[in-house]
Amino acid sequence: MKKILKRAAARTQQPAPAPTGCEELTNAPETDPAALTPGVCQECAELGEDNWSHLRMCLSCGHVGCCDSSPHQHATNHYRDTAHPVMRSHEPGESWRWCYVHDLMD
Repeated sequence: MKKILKRAAARTQQPAPAPTGCEELTNAPETDPAALTPGVCQECAELGEDNWSHLRMCLSCGHVGCCDSSPHQHATNHYRDTAHPVMRSHEPGESWRWCYVHDLMD
């Protein structure tokens, strides 16, 4: 019985687990920046292409790029080039955001 009580006491004295939140998502701006190319993937437009699946907008600078289901994946490439950590869907009716640093969505 003493061993059981010791183990139970040890469990209650352990530090609480770290929060599962994401600092990048928490600190992302409340208001979206103006989209640089509303409704259009910036790099695809520069290439003369209009074939993408969905659009994503960088919450740091307003860059609009195509998603990872699109042939060129310009939104992820923008993150790799700039280290801007959070984007959101730029599709009508969608408001979710994505943190590239932690691969988390909210």
